[in-house]
Amino acid sequence: MSRNISLLSGKKDDKNSLFGKISVSPTDASDSELAAEYNLGVSTVHSTKSFYDFLNEDFKSKKAYICSGSACLCRGTQDAVSDKLNQKFGEENVGEMICLGRCYENSAFNYNGENYSGDDINKLDQIIAGKHTSPAYTMKSFSNTPFLVEQSVFSTYDDFKDLLEVCFATDKDDLIASLKDSGLRGRGGAGFPTGMKWEFCKDQEVSTKYVVCNADEGDPGAFSDRYLMEEQPLKVLFGMVICAYIIGSKQGFLYIRGEYPESITITNDSLAKLRELGLLGDNILGTGFDFDMNVVEGQGAYICGEETALIASIEGRRAEVDVRPPFPVVEGLYKKPTVVNNVESLAAVAAIFKLGSEAYKTIGNGRSLGTKLISLDGYFNNPGLYEVDLGTPISFIIDEIGGGFNDDIKALQIGGPLGGIVPVDILKTLTLDFEAFSEGGFLLGHASFVCIPSAFSAVEYAKHLFAFTAHESCGKCFPCRLGSVRGKEMLESAIEGKQKFSEELIYDLLETMEVGSLCALGGGLPLAIKNLLEHCGDEFQPMMEK
Repeated sequence: MSRNISLLSGKKDDKNSLFGKISVSPTDASDSELAAEYNLGVSTVHSTKSFYDFLNEDFKSKKAYICSGSACLCRGTQDAVSDKLNQKFGEENVGEMICLGRCYENSAFNYNGENYSGDDINKLDQIIAGKHTSPAYTMKSFSNTPFLVEQSVFSTYDDFKDLLEVCFATDKDDLIASLKDSGLRGRGGAGFPTGMKWEFCKDQEVSTKYVVCNADEGDPGAFSDRYLMEEQPLKVLFGMVICAYIIGSKQGFLYIRGEYPESITITNDSLAKLRELGLLGDNILGTGFDFDMNVVEGQGAYICGEETALIASIEGRRAEVDVRPPFPVVEGLYKKPTVVNNVESLAAVAAIFKLGSEAYKTIGNGRSLGTKLISLDGYFNNPGLYEVDLGTPISFIIDEIGGGFNDDIKALQIGGPLGGIVPVDILKTLTLDFEAFSEGGFLLGHASFVCIPSAFSAVEYAKHLFAFTAHESCGKCFPCRLGSVRGKEMLESAIEGKQKFSEELIYDLLETMEVGSLCALGGGLPLAIKNLLEHCGDEFQPMMEK
């Protein structure tokens, strides 16, 4: 059934995607019209619409939204934010969004399609009157070869054009070879070699192919993607154009989180300028190469950070994870070969072709190459976004870059809600690279640093992670859909003093989720819970059966 929906949705023009129309379909009557237009059942359209938080009528009726991400939760700022929003708009008019990418100063909320944080909650009257905008965050490079946060490097449309001309004059196989030689690995967490992925797609003998930027990897605690889209969009867009040129694609999509409204606006503005300059569209730079791309606005589903769920969403299906193989490079969007890369991976491509693969390979520790953006939350004395060489000691990141902590911290979660949770003293023995984290049994992910203060209950944090997974699960596989709910209920009952839980039972539950889940949401959660049980076991013991 899902295959038929994909094929029917793909018959339409790329600018008239089913998901785009569903997102603005205001009534049940228009659902019927959409179903007829796309040759689908009304139940299929309604099923898709009911999947997304932002398309829920109750959600859309709210006037303001409070951030419920991990960093804001641990910082303890959100009760005060909630009180002030409730006083101003009424409790019934205040909803929740999960991570607005304001983790560097917390107290985050959304009003009228814009995000705010820090002291902004005390300026509600000015915000409502349109007389206040939120200040920018700290960003700095600690790499000897800065690229991602350096404004003077590849930041103009002339830079874009010049590098595009160089690449167009180079054989496509040589471009692939350079990318593979650079050692670039996906920056979204899995770490798959980027050049190999592009080569697989290039080798598919199919006339229609797609390039998709996954800008919906909304790990609570991470704001690197948001920074790149708002401050360095040309680097991201260049990566998409050159990928399309190499693999033979004429159409791309940027799937951007709805929680990042500023990113959507800035990206659309950049695309319009590229079209105006002839750097997007038909016959780019007189080469005969045609390529354009559209922004797809996410509608509040964390699972869309998983590539097959993201593809399903663009097609107008429920964002449910698909079984692999086939992988997207063979059968992806509309069942055509598709490259899906995350924001930072695409931005790094520009660095490789600008510097050359040999120069790029000198960055890093020799195992993991290149630079990595890291997000430090409000518990650091120097919170913000930083660029570091892969292989940088975690101790240097915490003590020198972050300036230490402004509170007593017992552990950090690195890599989002599915990342490992490790005490500070153990973390300081690690380096920031794929291999060190893999060897330690952790996940690097987006390299977001969320601090868990000593005063915050480890059991409460575990319940928060189960609740997050339960809310964001696509529901397709039982281990994730049911396991996350059972875990939340188990800890909730113990916290409330209703019923203690069995250590054997919770480990059985975690094993079921880890082994049986279709994707990294249900399969990755057990890592964090096991870390908490191991390193903060004394906090769990009073709630366990003897």
